[in-house]
Amino acid sequence: MRGTAEFTGAQSLEIGGKPWTFDQAVIAVGSAPVRLPGWPEDDRIWDSTAALDLRALPKRLAIVGGGIIGLEMATVYAALGSDVTVIEFMDQIAPGADTEAARILHAALEADGITIHTGTKVASVKATKAALTLTCQGVFDGEIKADAAIQAVGRSANGGKIAAGKAGIEVTDRGIIPVDTSCRTANPASFAIGHVAAEVASGHEAVFETDLIPSVAYTSPELAWAGLTQVQAKERNISHKVACFPWAASGRNLSAGGGDGLTKLVHCPTSHRVLGATLVGRNAGELLAECVLAMEMGATLEDIALTVHALPTLSETVAFTVERALGSLTDL
Repeated sequence: MRGTAEFTGAQSLEIGGKPWTFDQAVIAVGSAPVRLPGWPEDDRIWDSTAALDLRALPKRLAIVGGGIIGLEMATVYAALGSDVTVIEFMDQIAPGADTEAARILHAALEADGITIHTGTKVASVKATKAALTLTCQGVFDGEIKADAAIQAVGRSANGGKIAAGKAGIEVTDRGIIPVDTSCRTANPASFAIGHVAAEVASGHEAVFETDLIPSVAYTSPELAWAGLTQVQAKERNISHKVACFPWAASGRNLSAGGGDGLTKLVHCPTSHRVLGATLVGRNAGELLAECVLAMEMGATLEDIALTVHALPTLSETVAFTVERALGSLTDL
């Protein structure tokens, strides 16, 4: 059935006015781009979905939001020839990522011709036939003229659009549906989509318990991280140490024409377990898996150091970072 569904009871719903009942339901309604209030209605103002339609190639493109989506759009449109300006409210691009790695990405994007304003908000937007005018306040205080603008300030969950309360299903003010480790909602007959929802709904015992969700910005260079950042470890008062390896010392990175990059590991000073990993550089997203596996299985720095990495590869930067933490690195 294709249509708009709304719950009418604990085990009933309507699709286009037609009633249905069910034994179990899995909610998988996804999310929608967040729209900024106060902006005019104009075909030159796009959300992230519209930006992927490549309706036109604007000469001047403003992107409001310097998170993963905004930075990926900036990379794509700059490569296609647009003059791109990114406006980010926070003090760094990719908020939540490691500060040092974000600085490396920031510099690389600017080197590719992308203008970035952090610590800046868009106070108003005016649409005329000639252009869009974004009035900015903050670190950058002035106007930006653009032929198109992308609102890239995140996405909002659609949980609040299906009358979930009528089924006894809790929904947060952000549209998120809380679930237990088996993806079951407050209504035992309903699940919210997740890694194990189908298994549990089919009668299998399964749980999903991990905070190790990788984040990757598919920019140039890529930025990838999982687990704790250095800032998060400090904020949570978690005992930790940090080790880094600059990609300027990676033979494979240099021979492949790669630019600046970094591999950084946050680790426990007593158990030597890896607590977090951040990588920035070419194909950083591909390298993150080793670090996530190490954290998931509770591997120590010694375990990684004893794992032979092929020479020359970018994966060596993980091993070199570990060796630096252990005091046995000879490549710097």
